[in-house]
Amino acid sequence: MIHDWNNRFSDNMREYGGYSIGKLFALLTDPEIISLAGGLPSPDMFLKHEMRLVSRRVLEEDIEKVMQYTPIKGEKVLLDAIVQFLNRDNIQVTDENIVVTSSGQHGLDLIGRLFLNPGDIVLLDRPTFAGAIVAFQMQRPEFAGVDIEEDGSDIEGFRKKIEAFRKEGRKPKFIYVVPDFQNPSGITMSLEKRLALIDLSREYGIPILEDSPYRDFRYQGETIPSIYSLDQKDGGGNVIGLYTFSKLFCPGLRVGFNIGPSEVIEAMTNIKEGNVLNSPKYNQDMCAAFLTEMNMEEHILKCRKYYGEKLKVFLSTMEEYFPPELGVTWTKPEGGLFLWVTVPEEIDTHELFYEAVKHKVAFVPGDVFFGENPARNTMRINFSFASKDQLVAAVERLAECIRGQLSL
Repeated sequence: MIHDWNNRFSDNMREYGGYSIGKLFALLTDPEIISLAGGLPSPDMFLKHEMRLVSRRVLEEDIEKVMQYTPIKGEKVLLDAIVQFLNRDNIQVTDENIVVTSSGQHGLDLIGRLFLNPGDIVLLDRPTFAGAIVAFQMQRPEFAGVDIEEDGSDIEGFRKKIEAFRKEGRKPKFIYVVPDFQNPSGITMSLEKRLALIDLSREYGIPILEDSPYRDFRYQGETIPSIYSLDQKDGGGNVIGLYTFSKLFCPGLRVGFNIGPSEVIEAMTNIKEGNVLNSPKYNQDMCAAFLTEMNMEEHILKCRKYYGEKLKVFLSTMEEYFPPELGVTWTKPEGGLFLWVTVPEEIDTHELFYEAVKHKVAFVPGDVFFGENPARNTMRINFSFASKDQLVAAVERLAECIRGQLSL
């Protein structure tokens, strides 16, 4: 009998701890807990009737193909729909620039496998999406973070990091950003910084990885061109884009896609052959129907109104329960599903999480959103899933919990 399996694991996996956010969710089984933790879209926004209709048609007309293996790169009907979907955002691609993924997380995994060797440098914001960190960690890279600013990534901070590595004879493999309503902060990168980031990428020959799960969820202000479209406008070739249907349509289908130069997409497709092989046809058909048959634009408008109203309720309630003297601050996003809360430094939000659960409210401690040297007095809040009344109650409970910690 083998008694020590850990020593048989690969070097990459031996110390790998997985996705800590998912482990926290296992503690939230009490139905009285109001969870502001997960990045869940509201079931109120699910296109349930439309999906039933399309499902019936697909299963009646195409059931043998649904039950069979499908093209590894993606179903043609979905690839064509994605081309049109991106056209509305001034991005011009063809099939050779797209690979369908089994969720945005799968897309991140493909990036990590394709580009990273142990010790390679990933340049990113502080904080940034924890799912990206955990995906890249499997390849054991070195994370180099720069504190995000109110208008997005600190481009000059990136430059200083690059120059410091350059003196060591090293260079980051890519720069990872979530420019629109960033998870976890809700911050959006300004147009000036997007252009500066592209210039930086070209100057040093470092690709940009643009993660875009929330781009269509803008509730106020003007839409800013994507980094991919800005790069493409001036020749292109420096940006890889990641997309998912999880937030916009349906997380349960687990479908997304990556876009980029054809040689990059071909290499990702080769990796996909070796891990998931192909994405389920039924799931792809549902997403293609969402893009072409389910009045997507009307759905997006409804989502903007619905989530925008929830965000207003949440922000106004935060103002009510967290006066300035309490020392709690938070971001004020123009869209997306998240905002970022900073509490006084004496509070460790990882410890606060367990106290908050006792108060029947949950959030995600901020330390998981840092590749290195985490800020432990921060937290991510999701406002999309809970009802408006629950959001008010959750803020009240959170305020009571934090006041209790400050009085200890």
